[in-house]
Amino acid sequence: MKRAAVFLLTSIALQNISAQSFIQAYKNRADMVTQANINTNLQEFAAFGIKKTGTTANNNALDWLKNKYLSYGYTANDFSEDAFTYGGNASKNLIITKTGTLYPNKYVIICGHYDTIVGPGVSDNGSGTSIILEAARILKDIPTEYSIKFIHFSGEEQGLVGSNHYVNNVAYQGGTKVLDIKLVLNIDQVGGLIGNNNNTITCERDTGGMSSNNAASNTVTQELMTCTTLYSPLQTNLSYAYSSDYMPFEAKGYTITGFYEYIKSNNEHTVSDTYANIDPVYVFNVGKAAVGALQHFAVATTSSNLLSTHETTAQKPAEEIRIYPNPAKDLITVEFQQEVTSFKVEINDMVGNIVLHAENEKKINTSGLTNGVYMVTIKTDKGNTTKKIIINK
Repeated sequence: MKRAAVFLLTSIALQNISAQSFIQAYKNRADMVTQANINTNLQEFAAFGIKKTGTTANNNALDWLKNKYLSYGYTANDFSEDAFTYGGNASKNLIITKTGTLYPNKYVIICGHYDTIVGPGVSDNGSGTSIILEAARILKDIPTEYSIKFIHFSGEEQGLVGSNHYVNNVAYQGGTKVLDIKLVLNIDQVGGLIGNNNNTITCERDTGGMSSNNAASNTVTQELMTCTTLYSPLQTNLSYAYSSDYMPFEAKGYTITGFYEYIKSNNEHTVSDTYANIDPVYVFNVGKAAVGALQHFAVATTSSNLLSTHETTAQKPAEEIRIYPNPAKDLITVEFQQEVTSFKVEINDMVGNIVLHAENEKKINTSGLTNGVYMVTIKTDKGNTTKKIIINK
């Protein structure tokens, strides 16, 4: 996403909306966003380099996303892919669907793009990608009245190619609306610049195009602003939607809103859009706001006792399970802080292939693995925990 600073509107504080109130269960889940997970997601995203649409790096990032969702407990039945071509190269949008309890055929979409064009694109848009992953992890087993689609678009940097393809071939087919979409929440370039006072996030509403959906967009964007102040430490700024993956939805009359960094980093589409230059704490705080808002829009359960052990285990992997040494050579040890009678270990490479698995073995022979980075998932009756290890012989 690229936006000139002149397009930003004057800050408008919309702190109070009578229809919304603080919900403790939503805050509890928003607080399950962890800085460690955000940092890991950003760093792993950066490691794929330039993820231009249709390249090997772009495809590897897609496989990485799939592997993340599998580690959270999503299955192949939750996945769908929307394939398209650009400039003769094939690429795919990834869609993960979580089914609602009361309105399974009406969707809240949270989306962002994972392609980049010059540098690793850690802000534009590893930041949005990392937040969507955290939201999917935390809400995996939380009942919501409306279905949620977590969508990762490719082709954004070439002119919204992937999102246009999805809207015109999946959401709409033959000129007929197929998907009943409650709203689209787009997250693009929320990394900020390290050293800036990143205490404000811009919330974007629809102000043009098909004007019939402007009022609805304004309403949900005000709700987004309120959720941000309820469930994160961030202040809010009101601006307008511009040149990102919500625009094809807007053109079909859907209701849109979005997050975008307030103080511009100006690193987008440059080699400077790296992990070292962004503000990961800002991404963490936007993540809290997103999880709070997504629960509001999808109407998540308000019962705190339905918070699952899967979530708690995923939130505190360092305290629950140790895997050492790291880096490792020919052997790793899995150590539990509490006694576990039955567990499975699955090791995947960074493109999602299972390269090793074991059951009830705390000493894992890794001599058959080549040097590189791997994801180790420990599966117990309390949930799944995934950690990254390095094999270096």
